[in-house]
Amino acid sequence: MMIPAKFKHKKVSKGRVRLNPVRAGSRMIFGNYAIKSLDSARLTSKELQSAKKELSKRLNKSGKIWARVFPNIPVTKKAAETRMGKGKGNVEFWVFRVSPGRILFEVGGVDEKIAREALIKCGAKLSVKYIIVKSSDEDI
Repeated sequence: MMIPAKFKHKKVSKGRVRLNPVRAGSRMIFGNYAIKSLDSARLTSKELQSAKKELSKRLNKSGKIWARVFPNIPVTKKAAETRMGKGKGNVEFWVFRVSPGRILFEVGGVDEKIAREALIKCGAKLSVKYIIVKSSDEDI
């Protein structure tokens, strides 16, 4: 499971997922093909871990994978049938807030057919709508 090694605050406020497109993290830097989100959502560490595992399984050491997102926001949950009050619950899982236009994973060093197939299988593990972009037609 992906969790940060160090963090400033153990528990944070819920916050909101932005609906407007992002500027930071919207351009490809490392690879030739990438998976880009089309809507906003909260991706859990389990989703991101399984997507990364699926990518590495499909590419089987022939290409390189760059994960551009990391779950850095703790989500707390109180136990079932607990009375009100007595503070905030324990940290249950970690999430990353994804906005539209954010690059999630990049792939390089493989041909287009293998990269597209791997990214489609990776996108099936994520709870966000996505498109696959190539470095030449990145301005979508």
